[in-house]
Amino acid sequence: MTTATSYSDRLQRFQSELGQSADLAFLPISADLQYLTGIPRDIPNFGRTIHPGEWLEGAWIAPGKAAVLALPRMTAEFGGVADLMRESSAIELRILGDFEDPAALVTDILRGFNLPAHPRVAVGELAGAQTTVHLQALLPNAVFSSATAICRHLRVMKTEDEIAVMRRAGEITEAVMGAVLPRLRHGMTELDIIAEVDFQLRKHGSLGPSFTTSLYNTGPNLPLTMNRLKTWQRELHPPCSVLFDFGAVLDGYCYDYGRTVSFGEPSAEFNIVHSLVMQAQAAGVAALRAGEATCAQVDAAARKVIADSGYGENFRHRLGHGIGLDVHEPPFLTASDATVVQEGMLFTVEPSILQEVGFSARVEDVVVARSGGGEKLTSGFQELYVVD
Repeated sequence: MTTATSYSDRLQRFQSELGQSADLAFLPISADLQYLTGIPRDIPNFGRTIHPGEWLEGAWIAPGKAAVLALPRMTAEFGGVADLMRESSAIELRILGDFEDPAALVTDILRGFNLPAHPRVAVGELAGAQTTVHLQALLPNAVFSSATAICRHLRVMKTEDEIAVMRRAGEITEAVMGAVLPRLRHGMTELDIIAEVDFQLRKHGSLGPSFTTSLYNTGPNLPLTMNRLKTWQRELHPPCSVLFDFGAVLDGYCYDYGRTVSFGEPSAEFNIVHSLVMQAQAAGVAALRAGEATCAQVDAAARKVIADSGYGENFRHRLGHGIGLDVHEPPFLTASDATVVQEGMLFTVEPSILQEVGFSARVEDVVVARSGGGEKLTSGFQELYVVD
């Protein structure tokens, strides 16, 4: 569990590294800000919702000074953030009234940091264009850089406390898989299954899905289609493969998980495809040797299993990606990433065989890089599950 002391330590480390390249940082409400301060993100919307002065919503952080959190009144009052921050003495809270000038409030905040004539300002990558345009107007002599690059350097190595949260998120995710499987029936639509997964995620304690719950389904009479709007209403009848991709959210941390189900008795080829995917994942997990292997080498170890069996062209996805407060974080398990994996890095390991027509399979777990190879945080439902 992350404590106030942990957040204070993270913020101090960020301020120390920030001082080497910038005089001030602005971070919008985001995973970066949650990592440093505990300020939570809201459940995302498909359509954008905005409040007056939204562009100033975020925290101002400078080396050796107290951070300042600026919020529009609607965000502060209805988002619950203000109540949380009033309990913290480490961050000054400034609230913009509905009819106040956001530029005036930001000007006053900036004045308090005593910036030089040509300030170096680091901005979080999720800050909107409107924010950047206003900051350029208020600080015309500023040189801008990325605050997210500094946060990524800090976030990539997970503590054992963070890993414990991810492990619990994995337990929720597997409990959801266990609840969904007995509810599967021939003739269900893809949307039926997705809705069941999303319902079970919240029922089992997740904030919601960590990303849009997805199914990748194929069979002799069911071509592979990635367009969700076209596939959601498809009925699933045997013989076909049903590929799950979903994850829980716990304390802001995101899980990512995949398993394969057979509608109808699997063919000999389907069993081979599924077995190859499981073997490839085992090879990738074993290759996650902290301090030894590069991301590219881990990818190659898993990919070789599938390529040697003649399905290399059907392994169309990268092997995996970093994960934590965001679903996708660098580094990536790809042929182009020369990063050496380190103890405490978290990756998904998710090999797949995707066939346009025929049977497909995928598996996905979050894995911790350790000195002797990877440690999977989830390991249930390894066998191909059959819905008769």
